Amino acid sequence: MKHRVRHVDGQPQAVRLHRSRPHEVRLIGGQWKRSKLPVADSPGLRPTPDRVRETLFNWLGQDLEGWRVLDAFAGSGALGFEAASRGAADVLLLERDPALVASLDASRTRLKAQTLRVLRADAMAWMPAAPSAGFELVLLDPPFDAQLAAPAAAAAAHLLVPGGYLYVEAAAPLLELPAGLEPHRQSRAGAVCFQLLRRRYTPAVTP
Repeated sequence: MKHRVRHVDGQPQAVRLHRSRPHEVRLIGGQWKRSKLPVADSPGLRPTPDRVRETLFNWLGQDLEGWRVLDAFAGSGALGFEAASRGAADVLLLERDPALVASLDASRTRLKAQTLRVLRADAMAWMPAAPSAGFELVLLDPPFDAQLAAPAAAAAAHLLVPGGYLYVEAAAPLLELPAGLEPHRQSRAGAVCFQLLRRRYTPAVTP
C-alpha cells in the first residue's frame, strides 16, 4: 500500500515523524541522574516512559542499596540502569539482540557502572533455569506486543527472595498471579499498565 506524503513547512511529513522518534532515554534519579542511554531503532523496543519509571521507584523507595536486581528484557537498559543508579549492589541485564547487548555494554563502560552486568541471553530460557531466591527485584518489560507478560512472570516468580518485588509492564494487567505472589501496587499511563507484585513471606515451620 502506498502512502501519500504531505509536505508541512516545506518538509515531507514522513521525515518529520521519523525525526520525532526518541533515540535516547534520560535516567531520572540516582548518581547518573540526567545521563542519557541510546535507544536503537529496533522492532518492539519501547523504553519505559519517564513518568512510569518515576512512579515505580517512588513505590520502591529511591535507595536500593544492597539489592540484587534482574532486568530480564533489558532493551535500552533504562530500568536496570535506574536501579544501579540508585545503589543496587548487583544488576544483571539480559538481552538477546547482539546489537542491543553491544549498546548496553558501551553504556555500562561509559558510566563506569561496576555493579551492572550485561548477558546475552533469552530471558524466557534463562529464568526457569536460574537458581531460586537470587534477587530482591525482577523487572519485566517484554516486547509490548509479544504477549509474554504472564509467562514471563510465571518464569520469574521463583527468582525472588521472600518479600522481593516483581515489576511487570504490559498492555494489560495480569489477572492471574503466579503462586506465591501478591499484588502490591498498580497503575496505568496511557497504553502502559504497570504492576508491582511481591513474594509472600513463608512462615517459619516450628518442629
